[in-house]
Amino acid sequence: MALTFPFSAIVGQDEMKQAILMSAVDSTIGGVLVFGDRGTGKSTAVRALAALLPKMQAVVGCRYGCDPASEGSACPDCAALRGASRARLASHLIPVPVVDLPLGATEDRVVGALDLERALSQGVKSFEPGLLARANRGFLYIDEVNLLEDHLVDLLIDVAASGENVVEREGLSVRHPARFVLIGSGNPEEGELRPQLLDRFGLSVEVRTPQELEARVEVVKRRDAFERDPAAFSLAWKKEDDHTRRMILAARKRLDSVIVPDAARQGAAKLCMALGTDGLRGDLTLIRAARANAALQGDAQVGGTHLRRVAACALRHRLRRNPLDDTGSTTRVDRAVAELFPG
Repeated sequence: MALTFPFSAIVGQDEMKQAILMSAVDSTIGGVLVFGDRGTGKSTAVRALAALLPKMQAVVGCRYGCDPASEGSACPDCAALRGASRARLASHLIPVPVVDLPLGATEDRVVGALDLERALSQGVKSFEPGLLARANRGFLYIDEVNLLEDHLVDLLIDVAASGENVVEREGLSVRHPARFVLIGSGNPEEGELRPQLLDRFGLSVEVRTPQELEARVEVVKRRDAFERDPAAFSLAWKKEDDHTRRMILAARKRLDSVIVPDAARQGAAKLCMALGTDGLRGDLTLIRAARANAALQGDAQVGGTHLRRVAACALRHRLRRNPLDDTGSTTRVDRAVAELFPG
């Protein structure tokens, strides 16, 4: 099995790493959209984090990787395995999946379709799961998400909202769990993302090519060292990655006990009102991200510090264009944060 570049060895890109960590702690945040230059470590960071996470318990024989604790209540495979006996399902450890959704993928490949081989050879109508099934409980990564075809965008919006994939075609009717952290990346110069999908991403981060000489040299140095001897390089960063893994696990355990006082909710609402965000999804995401950030920091409750840290990535992609204000969305968020949360 090929080794993955260590998460802790990624130089800079702190906002991107923070956003991905928060999504790993609380999947209800809604995933991460990463816009910026090519070759800035976007896909590397996603795969590195998935490799960093501990293996998860899954039902043996389930093609959707269901959690045995929930016993896949909406999963046809788990229902078939359980049968009439209602016996407890066997489980095993599997890696957290990271599934790439290529731009040229057909709808059948994404959602699943009739297994033609079994249908022709055995005369049995059987469902062949797609990419959404493979991504369940893991990460679905879409590079150049802004170039994704409209019919796939509509499909992803429905599944991301429900956490379930419904397939009805060729005489088949299948419903299976499809809960994943959606990670999208792209270059804004190549086209904008449809507003309907843009709003589904919980967090949005901007990455840029490092402009400091020392940072650029360090990136090249580390990447070259990894490619020359992946095992030795990974071993050198094992201590830092182990620390990050423990931090994520501790934050997950701590998340439900983190207190969100009314003052924090009011602060989040005031910030969203000041920026004119539509709906309440921005308020909810801001609170969830702040709570995940507090859990990662080991803090008992959410405060202004946590809201300041996550405000830009939670709100920058939700702002309307203002013809009278030509400043970027990040600047507008930072300005509102400075006014509402001084110091």
